[in-house]
Amino acid sequence: MKILVLGAGAWGTALSVSAAGRHDVTLWARDPAQARILRADRENRRYLPGIALQDRIAVSDATDGSSLAAAHDLVIVATPMSGLRDLLTQLAGAAAPVAWLCKGFEAGGDPPRGLLGHEIQAEVAPRLAAGALSGPSFALEVARGQPTALVAASPHASVRDTLVAALHSPSLRVYANDDLVGVEVGGAVKNVLAIATGLCDGLGLGLNARAALITRGLAEITRLGLALGARAETFMGLSGLGDLVLTATGDLSRNRQVGLLLAKGQTLAQAVQSLGHVAEGVYCARTVVQRAASLGVEMPIASAVVGMLDGSLTPQAAVAALMGRGARSEH
Repeated sequence: MKILVLGAGAWGTALSVSAAGRHDVTLWARDPAQARILRADRENRRYLPGIALQDRIAVSDATDGSSLAAAHDLVIVATPMSGLRDLLTQLAGAAAPVAWLCKGFEAGGDPPRGLLGHEIQAEVAPRLAAGALSGPSFALEVARGQPTALVAASPHASVRDTLVAALHSPSLRVYANDDLVGVEVGGAVKNVLAIATGLCDGLGLGLNARAALITRGLAEITRLGLALGARAETFMGLSGLGDLVLTATGDLSRNRQVGLLLAKGQTLAQAVQSLGHVAEGVYCARTVVQRAASLGVEMPIASAVVGMLDGSLTPQAAVAALMGRGARSEH
């Protein structure tokens, strides 16, 4: 199988390395200078240092995405959420299945609509056979071949089957799920909640508080997902509970690191700059809360995160606001 990976960040590189054990992979970099460095070094020193690019990985910086896609059996979009619309527009006529790795709600727009990946695809490439690859996964561990489980989500059986055939391996288990909405909501909202959990740990609030945040955060994810048409059981799976636990507790999580840095007194700008990578929760938090409000869904933890990111709430005030809410039934 010939696989095209669009986006040479940490995730795109890691999945290319994983897939190149059995397939020919083309790793596309938007920046020609980055592509030249990758070809020369055979290593992505900026995003995934220490991981060698195998001989079966070709590096491309071609400008015509649709022509590049035509020579491949599977296309994987590995850009941040902000780049998804443009690439799906270029891929609108692609014959090969397309899957995206990015997790989030699209920011921007006037008024902002906060669209998920499948909603963007419905606008710009409605005939495309597409879906998402998601689940609890740090790029470095996938590149190292450490055991990982992901979920291939799409309403199209052909997309699910192609992703499983391409990526399932002794170190990477790929499960299929036709609830694309639920998988996307779980992957997007957990980034926002991981900021809250990093804040909790950074303030030294204890393990009880962390457990409460993760559990009530999962309730927020589920409420929003159900309002958007997802199935409840999806949120007890890899892209719900699994991804939330990993991102909220793992030290490789960039969103968790943002919360930890805010708790230490850094500004948001300082925290983001120190990461050197995109933390999707920072960019989609407000959009998540706005989309939830438009559906009448209450998300107090996500709203507190927005207050901290905007600077209208200190970390201590955010905790006080959450703990000061009135008593109520758990369900």
